[in-house]
Amino acid sequence: MGNLIKVLTRDIDNNTGNFFLDFENAQPTGPERKVWDQVNEVLVEAMQVLEDLQSYSGAGEAIRQAIQNPNEEGVQEKTWAAVVPLVCKLKKFYEFSLKLEGALHGLLSSLTSTRCSPTQHLEQEQALARQFAEILHFTLRFDELKMTNPAIQNDFSYYRRTLSRMRINNVSAEEKNEVNNELANRMSLFYANATPMLKTLTDATTKFVSENTDLPLENTTDCLSTMACVCKVMLETPEYRTRFASEDTVLFCLRVMVGVIILYDFVHPAGAFVKSSKIDMKGCIKVLKDQPPNSVDGLLNALRYTTKHLSDETTSKQIKNMLQ
Repeated sequence: MGNLIKVLTRDIDNNTGNFFLDFENAQPTGPERKVWDQVNEVLVEAMQVLEDLQSYSGAGEAIRQAIQNPNEEGVQEKTWAAVVPLVCKLKKFYEFSLKLEGALHGLLSSLTSTRCSPTQHLEQEQALARQFAEILHFTLRFDELKMTNPAIQNDFSYYRRTLSRMRINNVSAEEKNEVNNELANRMSLFYANATPMLKTLTDATTKFVSENTDLPLENTTDCLSTMACVCKVMLETPEYRTRFASEDTVLFCLRVMVGVIILYDFVHPAGAFVKSSKIDMKGCIKVLKDQPPNSVDGLLNALRYTTKHLSDETTSKQIKNMLQ
């Protein structure tokens, strides 16, 4: 059966979700190889980015000492020496978001082309679909870690304040540091967002649609809605869920499902929550709520606070109540 395992014999959502995406084992075929190789380089780096973010402990104590001892030059220098390498890490994360945007564009170009239907793309190009899923998984995981680590904002705020003070005092700091004022401004906008990587993806997907005017919008939205449907089916069907070799794949699927819902909600003019949406939002929310307590709070919050159309009048009270 290869990478594709038929999981249902009945039609689901107009026959767009009746196949199994092999997120664990899908390997690239010849036609996929060029894009796959390019995206794989980004995904390899993504693993290191997550490791670095998980181990990011910040310079909180050093900054407190610097604030409490503003006139002690030695303390100030020691704190600056502690903060600069951390800000270089934050720069690396920010620059990686730009690479992620490029990788997403490459995948969307392949998975939404007019060569065949979005469903056929996902069925026939499972390795690229898997990479798309891995980007979504990385994005939500990165943002979860960022939101629970206040040291990131604290370190960067201290860096910017100190850089500003150095400029006022005519101390040449920018030549010695990798993050000059212009780059610091861009990074500040990035980290000011509660979910910076998700914003990168939603902006990139919206940009992809607006730039490819010859490509029907439905090619992109149907790709997203089909992935959401497939994830939901795999998660809610016990005999197929047991095919996962690792229990981690369950959380992976949940993150991917939420990720494509959010992208769909930004790209589709009416959003994901309207009655005519091709995503079964009630079913997707139920799948999330059926998971062990506290295991998906971050994903439910992502639907509550990072989507575009949830608060619209066109969203049913039932869906709003399910997410309260």
